[in-house]
This record gives sequence, C-alpha cells and structure tokens, in this order.
Amino acid sequence: MFLKRYVDSVPARLKPASSVEVAGWLRALSVTEPPPVDAVRGLTKHFLAVLASRAPGKSVEVRVPPYAAIQCIEGARHTRGTPPATVETDPSTWIRLATGELSWQQAVDDGRLRASGERSDLTPLLPLHEA
Repeated sequence: MFLKRYVDSVPARLKPASSVEVAGWLRALSVTEPPPVDAVRGLTKHFLAVLASRAPGKSVEVRVPPYAAIQCIEGARHTRGTPPATVETDPSTWIRLATGELSWQQAVDDGRLRASGERSDLTPLLPLHEA
C-alpha cells in the first residue's frame, strides 16, 4: 500500500534520481562554473520529487521555473487557478535549500524565495539531502 501511495504522490515526470546520479550532479556543481544545465535540471527535479514523496498532498504548490512544479502538503486541495499556498524560487536557490547550504529564512530575507499562504513555510521539511 505504501508503494502505491508513494508512486501516486509523485508526478509521472518527476521521480527521485539514483544516489549515483545525485552524487554526480552535486560533484559537477562544485567543480564547474557555470554549473552544467543537466546537473541543475536533474537536481531540481530530484529534490522536488523527494519533497512530493515526503509530504504528499495538494495544498501547497512549489514552483522552480523553468524546470518543474509540484503540489505537496496535506490539506485543502485546489483544482483550478492559483493554489491557496505557493512557493517559488530559482533552481540554484532550490538546490541550496534542499542541500542545507541555505536556510529558508535567509532565502526569504534575500528575496530569493517567495512564499505565500498557509503551510507555505517548508522549513520543517528541509534539508532534503544529507551529505
């Protein structure tokens, strides 16, 4: 039953990557300037998939343009228009939040992250990756 719930909670196009892929992408980010697009895209989608699997639901939409958006966190579900709670940031900030390099509050204070609505603070769910 858990496996079915997990598979149903993550959009078909977003599945967590293997640990080998994640390690390779993280390594590429640390040694290449500018960062490789495939590593940024891969990590962005991977961490969104991890979030969706850890906090299934439809009450908060997390957007990381141009790569992906997910809905997560249990609560009031929306089906049309802008959801009651949204989080939006750029891929670099999302990766830094997911890996613990940047705190939620720092990202908000610096204007790198916009969060609105009930349940939009993802602090209790971060980081998504431990080194």
